[in-house]
Amino acid sequence: MNEHRSETRDQAGPATPRGEQVPAEAAAPAETDAKLAELEDRWLRAVAELDNLRKRSARDAERIRTEERSKVAAGWLPIVDNLELALSHAVRGDGGGGAVLEGVRAVRDQAVTLLDKLGYPRHDESGVPFDPARHEAVTTVERADADPGTVVEVLRPGYGDGERQLRPAIVAVAKKVE
Repeated sequence: MNEHRSETRDQAGPATPRGEQVPAEAAAPAETDAKLAELEDRWLRAVAELDNLRKRSARDAERIRTEERSKVAAGWLPIVDNLELALSHAVRGDGGGGAVLEGVRAVRDQAVTLLDKLGYPRHDESGVPFDPARHEAVTTVERADADPGTVVEVLRPGYGDGERQLRPAIVAVAKKVE
């Protein structure tokens, strides 16, 4: 008879704290609770991993910004050195006015070359059609030797193209002679 009770107990499920038999269907919530606890643990780990990824990405982005800033600053150092050299020639007053002018032009050329390498080419072309995406017209002039709507003078060069434009070229545009 004890064997029969043991089989009945196994089929009936776990006993309650008062010693009563619980049907097998009632044991399912315990399994559900265990599965829920496992899923919650996995969810918490995934959230923590996502947070760590976000923090790592932010650190990497800041590191890259710092490296790029350093590269750009290092690119400007020869330009600053040449400006200082040109100024020292001007201060000495050794009759090298032409040398100072040459030095300043060389420094300007270095700066323009650096901007071009950084992806911001210089635009100072005259004789081209006016393009509102690349030019800002500040005046119009009557010119018989140029078609209306043509850039006849660049007052300040522009740098960059399209989405990467630092500034448009400031220009004078030809208008029809009246």
